[in-house]
Amino acid sequence: MVNYKDLGLVNTREMFAKAVKGGYAIPAFNFNTMEQMQAIVMAAVETKSPVIMQVSKGARNYANGTILRNLAKGAVEYAKELGCPNPQIVLHLDHGDSFELCKDCIDNGFSSVMIDGSSLPYEENIKLTKKVVEYAHQFDVTVEAELGVLAGVEDEVSAAESHYTKPEEVVDFATRTGCDSLAISIGTSHGAHKFTPEQCTKVNGVLVPPPLAFDVLHEIEKKLPGFPIVLHGSSSVPQEEVETINKYGGKLEAAIGIPEEQLREASKSAVCKINIDSDSRLAMTAAIRKYLAENPSHFDPRQYLKPARENMKKMYIHKIVNVLGSDNKL
Repeated sequence: MVNYKDLGLVNTREMFAKAVKGGYAIPAFNFNTMEQMQAIVMAAVETKSPVIMQVSKGARNYANGTILRNLAKGAVEYAKELGCPNPQIVLHLDHGDSFELCKDCIDNGFSSVMIDGSSLPYEENIKLTKKVVEYAHQFDVTVEAELGVLAGVEDEVSAAESHYTKPEEVVDFATRTGCDSLAISIGTSHGAHKFTPEQCTKVNGVLVPPPLAFDVLHEIEKKLPGFPIVLHGSSSVPQEEVETINKYGGKLEAAIGIPEEQLREASKSAVCKINIDSDSRLAMTAAIRKYLAENPSHFDPRQYLKPARENMKKMYIHKIVNVLGSDNKL
């Protein structure tokens, strides 16, 4: 058993309470590699922001759970080295799909886990979530659950259609499961292709996605006042990164994300955790494609991973300061 506190990590309980009260959201950035971890830590330290470092099931399969756990431990020490004496870093399991996976993460140093039973019938979702909560709370690990279904594809998470969270279910679900936060569906979507062109409207030749269902969010807030709410699938898919990727040999057609102004509005509500993954992938890939196209004789990975790391750091800082509002909240 590896306790997350021995790694210098924290859970989400206190930071979520402060975020809900303060009208901002904590950034939840997915990572798979050392470069992503470095960029996340550099951005968090520079902006004085708490941060959630997320690991998906796919990331653990790709990079190895032990390596990722020790990267998170290294992130704490790296933040201190960069001048942050008391960093607030969470190691979180994103979209855990079984009790066994959540238990394994809890036993191996995670300070927060998500159990995603949203594809199950309602009562089965409650039963599974409660089982994870009961185990996690023995070790002061916080648990995120999900009600409603997000469309899109990201790692193993896939759904053809979204189903908004039903506000009439949230009190019963939160009470019976004991979860610490609740991921809801109000129109966000996984991946870089969140909407089809047919779902969007054209404004000055630019595709604009349908607005988030803020009426559903506000109804949930009324039902669960002060309860931490989470938004998944909240990458904005920066068009400048998409254009760079396409310019240098990529083929991302009709890649559309969530407008940042809508995420900023959401972060002023009970939404206190906003997940961002695809934007990091786009920033990294755009920088690598550009560098290799402009330097065809170079083959040292450090040469192209350095600008990739810098581009991700730039993106993370922008999200923290201009979208989520979590800067200077340590």
